Amino acid sequence: MSIPTEQKAFTIQAKQGEFAIKTRPVPKPHPGHLLVKNDDYATFQQYTLTPADLAAKLPDWLTFDQGATIPIALTTGAVGLYHQEGGPQLTPPWLEGGRGKYAGTPIVVFGGSSVVGSLTIQLAKLSGFSPIVTTASLKNTKLLESFGATHVLDRNLSATALREAVVKITGGPLSIIYDAVALPETQNAAFDLLAPGGKLVLALPPNLDEEKTKDAQGRFAFQVWGPIHMPQNVEFGKPLFAKLTDLLEAGDIKALRVQLVSGGLGGIVTGLEKLRNDQVSGAKVVVRPQETA
Repeated sequence: MSIPTEQKAFTIQAKQGEFAIKTRPVPKPHPGHLLVKNDDYATFQQYTLTPADLAAKLPDWLTFDQGATIPIALTTGAVGLYHQEGGPQLTPPWLEGGRGKYAGTPIVVFGGSSVVGSLTIQLAKLSGFSPIVTTASLKNTKLLESFGATHVLDRNLSATALREAVVKITGGPLSIIYDAVALPETQNAAFDLLAPGGKLVLALPPNLDEEKTKDAQGRFAFQVWGPIHMPQNVEFGKPLFAKLTDLLEAGDIKALRVQLVSGGLGGIVTGLEKLRNDQVSGAKVVVRPQETA
């Protein structure tokens, strides 16, 4: 296959500026790296580089569209639970002694039908957490139960009703909560459910009411930095990606639903609007960069 010297890329021209599709060079791989052609997979350009040991082969029965639903959601869930400094730093289930290690420990995942929430639920199941409580639109109950959730609570419950429901299921405060929504209202509700010394993993920067942080009792909220190519995550990511094909083959990690948007890179704006307008639920928005006009 001949490789072009130039490609289309989805860019932002200035801070908070307009999106634009531009032409840029196709990068040249150096030793230990792969050049990936994004038909339906990876980032906002037609070709991208990745270290070979941070890549995994998809099973034959998984499409590239489905494969595109996994990487960043998986690593964001995994880094938050198992790796990031200041976090719980649990033993990952793909390492010896990690599978099922936290049996009987409850966990709550806010936003279970988000891509990060969906993969975090799957990781929690592999780690043995139980019960696994999540908040979501109730129409996604069966989907989230298939990922490992034991209880799905209506995301529209008031903070008081949510607290009562969680305590009834778990028996009391929790040591670990993962908030994949991370809006101020979910952060504050989650923080109230933490036991002293508990960890709140956030998909966005902490935005808690000041009075809660003044009386934290050792509770700690932090934003997870999930991209596996970040220097602090690379060595953590290598054994994960070495095991990922086996995890997919066994059904231990499942691809998410795909919501395909047409137009190649030009469809990214449409996809962002769908997300902004709450038109995506229980699915990952995917575009195919090679379809760019």
